[in-house]
Amino acid sequence: MSVEDLRKSDMMAHLLDALDAGENIEHYGRLVFAMVARHFLSQEEVIEYLLKDEECSEAEAKSLYQQVQGKDYNPPKRDRVLDWQQHQNFPICPNPDDLDACNVYRDLEFPQHVYEHISSYYEQKA
Repeated sequence: MSVEDLRKSDMMAHLLDALDAGENIEHYGRLVFAMVARHFLSQEEVIEYLLKDEECSEAEAKSLYQQVQGKDYNPPKRDRVLDWQQHQNFPICPNPDDLDACNVYRDLEFPQHVYEHISSYYEQKA
């Protein structure tokens, strides 16, 4: 998988473009990026992208990646992204009025274990 695969999601393309431009995508933007990108890029590539954020240090980037990977966080659902976006200035979801926007599960194909993890969570919750 690759950056081109990530760009199938408008939200992830937006985050990639912002990072390439050296913008500060803020805490939740970096978190969303790491939660999704880790399924498409190597650890080094995710950290390299996070370091393009003008406000993200190498220690922060590595720590964030380790947290997301270590706790095996699933990519966030659209409503979670929109909630997190309310707590910062940078718009994680570039088009929040579009009900199909920022749904990475609609736009991207994740490894099978991600779907199994989600399914297992809902079974335990029931």
